[in-house]
Amino acid sequence: MDYSFGKRYMLKSKKTIDGIFKSGIHVKSYPFVAIMKFVDFEDEIPFKMVFSAPKKKFRHAHTRNRIKRICKEAIRLNKGELENYLLNENKQLAVFLVYSAPDEIHHSILQKKAVKLIKTLIKTLDEQKH
Repeated sequence: MDYSFGKRYMLKSKKTIDGIFKSGIHVKSYPFVAIMKFVDFEDEIPFKMVFSAPKKKFRHAHTRNRIKRICKEAIRLNKGELENYLLNENKQLAVFLVYSAPDEIHHSILQKKAVKLIKTLIKTLDEQKH
């Protein structure tokens, strides 16, 4: 399994991000809120993500950056299931991931939460299909 999570997986298109907020599907799985939408990317990547930590809850940039870094790592280690699902369905997904907990969660717990989030995303996508 490929554990890489480089620039190719990062969603940077303002147009796509705006589209996610206008007509995306909201999925809540504490401590994450994911807003996602099926899109077509030019490359073969099954999904692209943006990570966000609210400035209102985390005043210092170094804290927001640390939270985003930990979230990115948790998703990187557990992305295989989502990647396989999207490849089998021949779909591409854009995801905006917001960290919603009031304080920082330890990375080992956050990894378990990331697995739960990915399972919830797949379940939601299956329900949308039918």
